Amino acid sequence: MLYYMGLGLGVALAVSVAAIGAGVGQGIATGLACQGISRQPEAAGRIQLVMIIGLAFMESLAIYGLLVFFMLQGRLPSFEQVMQLTQVGQ
Repeated sequence: MLYYMGLGLGVALAVSVAAIGAGVGQGIATGLACQGISRQPEAAGRIQLVMIIGLAFMESLAIYGLLVFFMLQGRLPSFEQVMQLTQVGQ
């Protein structure tokens, strides 16, 4: 039963941590790119290119978190199986 509890916690944290981390990282990267463009407008094209590549890598990590979520969710038992497990212990 402890295994399923840990698995459920892992499923819940997989997407939430990936989404929060990607969101914070993308916000920081975009903000710093805007600061860089405001300081050196002639380098705007290069800064935007590097920023877009970085954002793509961050978004791919969030998608990996979603993939882990779906993989772990398939291993969770159904409600009926959990009820059977809890009644066996009584």
